[in-house]
Amino acid sequence: MRIPPYYRRPEWQRFFSGVAVGALVSWILFLYINGAWMEKHAKKIEQQKDEIADLQSDIKIWMEDYEELNEKNQENLTVQEIKVKIINDKKYKQLDTLSIYEIEEEIKGQLNMLLAKDLDSVFKSRDLITRVIENKSIKVNDKRYKLKIKSMVIYTSVSIQVEISLD
Repeated sequence: MRIPPYYRRPEWQRFFSGVAVGALVSWILFLYINGAWMEKHAKKIEQQKDEIADLQSDIKIWMEDYEELNEKNQENLTVQEIKVKIINDKKYKQLDTLSIYEIEEEIKGQLNMLLAKDLDSVFKSRDLITRVIENKSIKVNDKRYKLKIKSMVIYTSVSIQVEISLD
């Protein structure tokens, strides 16, 4: 069996030449569209890389400024609040919660001078604060109580834990 000779029939020659030309045109069209698409996305990727680099440098600058401001603010911090807690109030059954509250408020009243002072000066005067609290005896329900500081934390909020004992 023999393959028919297509070169003699012009319809087949036009068909194969059309297929070849169509394949060539479609290949060129594919390369053009794909190249344009790749170029567009390559530009977008480059723009995004540049934008990321700019944003990272901005973040670095902002972080440096933020750290500088934190250091400056750290130097200028002041006492905002005073917290006093009596830790052994359960030991004295004659002291009710109102009496405990009054004792805590009296101690806070003695320490009101610390409010709005910078932390450095408050830290330097911590011995004076201890003496002010421990040398004072408080009268509640016709009994005198002595105070002893168990712990003191000094930051923007001065937190003092006090132990109470009969005088």
